[in-house]
Parts: sequence; structure tokens; C-alpha cells
Amino acid sequence: MKKLTDICDIQYGFAFDSKCFTEDPAYPPLVRIRDVKRGYSETYYSGDYPQEYVLKSGDLLIGMDGEFNIARWKSDGALLNQRVCKLTVRKGTNEEYLRFAMSKALKKIEQKTAFVTVKHLSAKELNKLRLYVPDLSEQNKVAEILSRLEAIIDVRRKELEKLDELTKARFVEMFGNPFENPYELPEATLPDLGEFGRGVSKHRPRNDPKLLGGDYPLIQTGDVANADLYISSYNATYSDLGLEQSKMWDKGTLCITIAANIAKTAILEFDACFPDSVVGFVANDKTSNIFIHYWFSFFQGILESQAPESAQKNINLKILSELKVIVPPIELQNEFVFFVKQIDKSKLAVQKSLEKTQQLFDSLMQEYFG
Repeated sequence: MKKLTDICDIQYGFAFDSKCFTEDPAYPPLVRIRDVKRGYSETYYSGDYPQEYVLKSGDLLIGMDGEFNIARWKSDGALLNQRVCKLTVRKGTNEEYLRFAMSKALKKIEQKTAFVTVKHLSAKELNKLRLYVPDLSEQNKVAEILSRLEAIIDVRRKELEKLDELTKARFVEMFGNPFENPYELPEATLPDLGEFGRGVSKHRPRNDPKLLGGDYPLIQTGDVANADLYISSYNATYSDLGLEQSKMWDKGTLCITIAANIAKTAILEFDACFPDSVVGFVANDKTSNIFIHYWFSFFQGILESQAPESAQKNINLKILSELKVIVPPIELQNEFVFFVKQIDKSKLAVQKSLEKTQQLFDSLMQEYFG
């Protein structure tokens, strides 16, 4: 085991003057904690700065508040801000090995502070951190294996993104941009196109333990927001009492969120209840739940921006019920639905490959770093 300070140098960020923060990209970007993982910044700095805090592409950074992420920076010329630090390895240490080892170590530190509202990583903790560091040849081997798996995971994720983009592009090709309706398709409201209504949760308080823990799936806003096209799992169930004060919706129902993650949609793969923060829609013979799901994907951002500012954003049933939905001929919708199902098969194969690779990566991370 070696101390982190024995195998690398740690440079802590500079306290740049917030009065000089700007959105003008003519100035150098300033790395804030939220920027570490994504590798770019949309905050810039218009003041003077010490040259020793200028970063290069590929520099290894750690965010020291919130989630303790370690990642490589993606461009030259950014400025190392306070509460972000840079690691520079010394001779005899593989930098990729250090990145993987630190990723595991930082997660352990983060878990120890799991009940703190905002987590802070101190310089003292980093300075005393100890890591298992084998000889350089073993480090190189471990780094190569994990880097290859990481690259495969990244490719699989990008494949899923491209398949999603392909589906949306096909939608526009067949029906035009729904914002503009260039094909002058007829329009209708959701209540005209099927059964439409809020979930039911009459009992107060809604989180009463007597309502939970039974045999009846309970779909909440997070389950919808985290799903793709279909909701195939759930995190809570209703008891008999929960079912009595709610309503069971059939498999195939399109769920639409109206609180928190606004206007996210996904289709039930089983019968389930949901609270009044979720709206259910069951299409009639004029449309398809899959078509409506993809129609919503174009409008989700707009509906979210129109929601009133509050601790938790929400929209009401009236707003949803007045939306004008394009209604192409059902034969054309069915053709699109067939296309979606073929793409979904491809996505399922990619997702399985991704999960298998991720499991191997996680297993090796555990084996190498405990």
C-alpha cells in the first residue's frame, strides 16, 4: 500500500474571483465541480490568472464536492478552480491505473459520507489516502484490460444513443416536425384519442406505510422517467388498502408524468397502479400509444419550461388535455410502430451486451481494488 502523495502530485484549484465569471466564450473556460465528469465548461473567466492553473487536455481531475468524480479533462486552456484538484503521476505509476484505483477509492469515501446533504472531500483525506500499487508491469496490464472494457461500454452506450436518434429521425421523415406540422396532418387532443386520466391516490399521507408492501405494482414518476420505451420494473408495491384507494391500469397503458420529471412517458409492461402525479393514456383506434410516446419526446422540453417555478415543477391535466397532437393515417402510424419494434430488438441486443460488459468491468474493479 502506498500513500497517494507518494505516487503523484496533487494540485488544488485556485479561488478565482466570481465577479469575473462570464458566459462569453472569448475567455478561457473555468472548471467547476459540475464540469469534471462531462469534461467541458460553459463558465468562462475574464480576469487575470496565474499560469500554473492552466490545464491541458487529458489532465486528471477530481471534483471535491457532491459526487467525488475523477475524469480526464477534454481541452487545452481551461482554468483549475477551487474545490477541483489535478493529479500528476510520478515515475513508476501508470496514470490510467491511478484513475481506476482512485475511482474505486473515491466511491468508498463517498459512501462513508452518504447521509451528509452535501459531501465534501478534504485535502487532508486525499493526503492520507493509501492505495494498492503493484509493480509497473502489473499496473500496465490492469490499466489495459479496464481501459478496453471501458471503451466497449462507451461504444455500446453511443450505439443506443444512435438508435434513439434514428427512431426520432424516422418519425420526422414520416410525419414531419411535429412543431410545424408541414404535412398539414389533422390534429386532436389526447381525450379525443383514447382513455385519458390521472392516477388515483386518495389516501393521505400518500407515503403511509399501510398503503405499501403488497402484491400490486406501484409506478411512480421516477420509474417512468428512468424507463426507455417500456416500464419493465418497479421499486414499490401497494397493499390491499393501497389498491382500494387507487386504480389498476392495464398493461399497455402509456404513463405520462406531470410532476418532477415533467411529460416523461413510457408504456406499462404489466398491470399497475400509479399516483395522481402520473397520467394514464390508452389509445383508441385513431392512434397508437407508441406513436404518442414518440410525439411527446419532441415536446417534453417545452412543457417542462412552461411549468411554473416551484420547489417541484408540475403541470396540470388541463394543459395536457389541450395539447394538439398530429393524427396521421393509422396505417402510417402502424408502419412507424413496426419500425420502432425492429429498432427496439436491436436496442435490446446492444443493452444486453452493455450489461454483460459492465458486469465484467465491475467485477474486475472489485477484484483489483477491493
